[in-house]
Amino acid sequence: MKRPAVAALGGGHGLAASLQALQPVTDRITAIVTVADDGGSSGRLREEFDILPPGDLRMALSALCSSSEWGLQWRDALQHRFPGEGPLGGHALGNLLIASLWDLLGDPVAGLDLVGRLLGAHGRVLPMAVEPVRIAATVVGADPARPEDVTDVVGQVQVATTPGRVLSVRLDPDPPTACPEAVQAILDADWVILGPGSWFTSVMPHLLVPELRDALVHTRARRMLALNMVMNTGETTGFSASDHLEVLAAHAPDLHLDVVLADPSVVDGDGDQISDTAAAMGAELVYSSVADPDQPGTHDTLRLAAAYRDVME
Repeated sequence: MKRPAVAALGGGHGLAASLQALQPVTDRITAIVTVADDGGSSGRLREEFDILPPGDLRMALSALCSSSEWGLQWRDALQHRFPGEGPLGGHALGNLLIASLWDLLGDPVAGLDLVGRLLGAHGRVLPMAVEPVRIAATVVGADPARPEDVTDVVGQVQVATTPGRVLSVRLDPDPPTACPEAVQAILDADWVILGPGSWFTSVMPHLLVPELRDALVHTRARRMLALNMVMNTGETTGFSASDHLEVLAAHAPDLHLDVVLADPSVVDGDGDQISDTAAAMGAELVYSSVADPDQPGTHDTLRLAAAYRDVME
């Protein structure tokens, strides 16, 4: 039987975990990665050279690397981070390589495809937009001393670490221009997976790119939302599992889901509410034990792979 074509949307460690889990399921994977990071090595390169932040793209490529000795060695090289406080201190080698190829080729997609060939990647990695974007959020209680005040918080790092409750997010520029190959990958997919990942800074930004959102609404693919292993933390302080779905529905009211995948531990008495919320979005709520017993709060790659396989079959 032909393996399904899957478009996986997100960023950071959540998307990397999803991509690793997809590899036993299919070899037809396209990662569509957020480009809003403004911290660390990515933020420095973004500001200095006015380029897409390469960090989340590098992590996605590394997650898709070949399991051969060659692929694993190049993965480790890309992930290597220079120590110290000098000009190279804190930079990941992969970020520098990607930035160099973009400068050499003048095409972000071609540069990422070339790194993918170097890694023997089992899939393709694309940016969600052709230009770097900045996230801004409307937050209540960003200043703990004034818990009722509603203010704007700007920047991925600031939004991800705000002590307040995020009410909504938006992007600058508004609207950003989608990567055409990413739009086509969604339209051509058999399955689209949103999440897991930081809700407002990795998952939601894709829904704020009009061409991507339209593709998600109109694709023939089935749509799966993979919930995080940890609720009520960081940018989602105070959020239940059903709150995550409600936020998504508020930002993309036309988006239909087919499956919401959740570990039973994240529901914690919220079962009826999240089931109703999922049903309102057209989705079946599927429970699967995908937690890593040795690393609380993270997905186990093989268990998540089994869950994806079972849902897709």
